[in-house]
Amino acid sequence: MTKSEAQTRSEIIDQQLSQAGWNVKDPTQVVEEFDILTALPEGVAEARTPYEGHQFSDYVLLGKDRKPLAVIEAKKTSRDAAIGREQAKQYCYNIQRQLGGELPFCFYTNGHETYFWDLENAPPRKVVGFPTRDDLERFAYIRRNRKPLTQELINTSIAGRDYQIRAIRSVLEGIEQKKRDFLLVMATGTGKTRTCIAMVDALMRAGHVEKVLFLVDRIALREQALAAFKEHMPNEPRWPNVGEKLIATDRRIYVATYPTMLNIIRDEAQSLSSHFFDFIVVDESHRSIYNTFGEVLDYFKTITLGLTATPTDIIDHNTFRLFHCEDGLPTFAYTYEEAVNNVPPYLCNFQVMKIQTKFQMEGISKRTISLEDQKKLILQGKEIEEINFEGTQLEKQVINKGTNTLIVREFMEEAIKDANGVLPGKTIFFCATKAHARRMEEIFDKLYPQYHGELAKVLVSDDPRVYGKGGLLDQFTNNDLPRVAISVDMLDTGIDVREIVNLVFAKPVYSYTKFWQMVGRGTRLLEASKPKPWCLEKDVFLILDCWDNFEYFKLNPKGKELKPQLPLPVRLVGLRLDKIEKANDSGHAEVAAREIAKLRQQIAALPKESVVIQEAAAALARLDDDNFWISLSHERLEFLRAEIKPLFRTMSETDFKAMRFERDLLEYSLAVLNQDMEQAETLKEGIVEQISELPLTVSFVKQEETLIRAAQSNHYWGKTDTGEMEDALDELNMRLGPLMKFREQQTGPGPTHLDLKDEIHRKEMVEFGPQHEAVSISRYREMVETMIAELTAHSPILQKLKNGQDVSADEALELAELLHAEHPHITEDLL
Repeated sequence: MTKSEAQTRSEIIDQQLSQAGWNVKDPTQVVEEFDILTALPEGVAEARTPYEGHQFSDYVLLGKDRKPLAVIEAKKTSRDAAIGREQAKQYCYNIQRQLGGELPFCFYTNGHETYFWDLENAPPRKVVGFPTRDDLERFAYIRRNRKPLTQELINTSIAGRDYQIRAIRSVLEGIEQKKRDFLLVMATGTGKTRTCIAMVDALMRAGHVEKVLFLVDRIALREQALAAFKEHMPNEPRWPNVGEKLIATDRRIYVATYPTMLNIIRDEAQSLSSHFFDFIVVDESHRSIYNTFGEVLDYFKTITLGLTATPTDIIDHNTFRLFHCEDGLPTFAYTYEEAVNNVPPYLCNFQVMKIQTKFQMEGISKRTISLEDQKKLILQGKEIEEINFEGTQLEKQVINKGTNTLIVREFMEEAIKDANGVLPGKTIFFCATKAHARRMEEIFDKLYPQYHGELAKVLVSDDPRVYGKGGLLDQFTNNDLPRVAISVDMLDTGIDVREIVNLVFAKPVYSYTKFWQMVGRGTRLLEASKPKPWCLEKDVFLILDCWDNFEYFKLNPKGKELKPQLPLPVRLVGLRLDKIEKANDSGHAEVAAREIAKLRQQIAALPKESVVIQEAAAALARLDDDNFWISLSHERLEFLRAEIKPLFRTMSETDFKAMRFERDLLEYSLAVLNQDMEQAETLKEGIVEQISELPLTVSFVKQEETLIRAAQSNHYWGKTDTGEMEDALDELNMRLGPLMKFREQQTGPGPTHLDLKDEIHRKEMVEFGPQHEAVSISRYREMVETMIAELTAHSPILQKLKNGQDVSADEALELAELLHAEHPHITEDLL
């Protein structure tokens, strides 16, 4: 039913003003039929009618100082609101002439459609509802005090890369040109969040915005964004703080998920003004923003910035339309290829390897979703690209076949390893369902029991053990183990662990956007200032694709061409075999016999529980016959190289620092046998350098001071008798090898690594020595916690305690002895 103008005002507009906090009956807030004096027509000295020389604005909204802040012109519902546009504008200018002061803001409405016009600053735009008095006073303050954005400096300590500065400038210039919607396309890992924060910082310093909303699509990303704002804009109050549910209106930075913000704007009890935010950032806008959550942007209608990592050529045209960009032409774009090819590179490139069995080839050829499953997804309001595999026919295809064992074993063979070459570097397994993830975890535990269930862990969003300090995600990020995070959706986007060097796609992916987000988990380069011992270099990462995802998206990536990785234990055995062969060939039978004895000890120490060792039982059985070793022919040495040497990749429970020292001694002795004295001299210098770095302040090291000093003299290395030389090298290996973990690294270019045990012992000398310097309780606790954290990585008993498991009395005693043996000074004090 058509309403008259009076009805429109009383039944609709008055109600809308009330929702925005205005009391229409309070003349200190709202004046209806506001009397505006105007000039009389030319030649008329006095008004000829009561209304001549007067205009009457339907509503004038007053500020706290009782001065007009805004004019509202109302029309009846059947008329176009735009009819009141010129009238409202005239009222604003006439009020300014009559009363002086600032030009009021302009509104015109028919009750159903409302337009806001910041005269002389921006064209009219359609809005949802009226602003509160606080909103209008904020608008007036910004209009009065803002500075030109073209002159505003960008804080390069937040975002200082050339492309980040260009991205920020493109948006700031657009805002100066009165544009209100922007889209930045930046590859994952190029710093979208930092770029956005530097932009917000510039806008706030220039006085253009006061309240900013950062929208994300998951809680983990909200926490990450809050932490980033806290780091780079620490003085700006943020919402939410820990535990806050109801929205607070006194903050400047707001970070929320789409569902949270949707609930807030629909909740009448919270009644957040549609004009509350000056700037909204939509992080990784995907299809849901056009469907369920588009309501959030429709409600606020403010300056909006979209961020996405999806390559420009495949961004949905809806995204361009949402941010008022031409198809294929975002405000600014910086591609993955540009980042990789920059000198120096900003992102890490990847190589791809397929893992496929006959079953998988069949499964991939049927890579479709049944009509029944499609209907289920549609009823749940989901796209096929966002498929939840749980309970679908495809789940059975992905999981219920015997391929997962092959995937895990192939991964352990082909993965990029750490510096020791035994364990894989940090890895994410992308699984189809939680059941699939748990099954993968079981396979890791069964195939590799020597890692005591610590090698691979399931990380899913509904597991409370994942979150917080010491949680599974924190362990994966900051500890040596676990090396493999097995995930369902949770780690697909937004989790930034720079040390990730392997990604395993153990499921089909249907969304190109999501696929690139998943690839982006590996693209970040290492931070030189924060080296992690399990990943000291990263120039490429490996993707193992089990489901032809690259072919599905018609991509032709570079195949695996990684430099060969020979684990340290394998290299050591290889050197020993070379030395045995050379000793035999050059008539040094005694040297060969020594090395054969050491080799047999190494073989006896192979982890018998390993599936690799069990499968090599037939080859190892040949070595049980003593006759095999009596005459090690070239043929038998080749057998050892081909069949036995590779088995040493299973060695992980060993002292790698001692093993490196043994390797160096072996290389030296082999160079001497080869009569390559130049190489031998170079190797000797390296060995002496290592020995010289052993800290005599550590009690265990001090006990070997005589040998340490002797080994640094030319006399020690000048022995001409082969047997004497071999005795001397064996003595160095046996007595000094176990001490190499205490060795101090000389400071110089690059990162400095100080061994924890050495650090603690040196602290003992300073802090518990004759000077009796005071040590704070917090510093003492920190030292002990550091000590225990390091020991935990190598002690199954400590790991059990950390995971909240009970330990037996025998285990508790063993643990006490371990702690006391490693750090007697500290543990005695503690006891």
